[in-house]
Amino acid sequence: MRALVQRVSQASVTVEGSVTGSCGRGFLILLGVGPSDDEACARKLWDKIVRLRVFEDEDGKMNRSLADIGGEVLVVSQFTLYADCRRGNRPSFTGAASPELGERLYEHFCELAEADAPCGRGVFGADMQVALVNDGPVTIWLDTDELSRSRRG
Repeated sequence: MRALVQRVSQASVTVEGSVTGSCGRGFLILLGVGPSDDEACARKLWDKIVRLRVFEDEDGKMNRSLADIGGEVLVVSQFTLYADCRRGNRPSFTGAASPELGERLYEHFCELAEADAPCGRGVFGADMQVALVNDGPVTIWLDTDELSRSRRG
């Protein structure tokens, strides 16, 4: 599972002219699901995101988490995070999960998020327009495959 996490002061997603989800101060999470992902991957990823210390404390240092500030999230499904651009100029998306698995794990991830923070959502599989005010900017790339690797070196 992959997530592009952007610290925002606000974000929204619109489908067919209607806002389907939004958030205030917190994170816009673009979420991609791979074919071997499962509920445990979703839990691992959410647990990492909710505890990321990227919000400023009283000294101006990035030392507070989403949980610490009572922040909000907007989660938008994005299979293109699994784009393979190694050959040619047209990306391949065969590395993404099937739509059925992708939607199931997207919904599960959103349910996990809702337990900890107000959570807006996009519409799985829809053509969406996402608007955001990136705060910082702070943008973090997370991949559960990389989170699972041992740190040796």
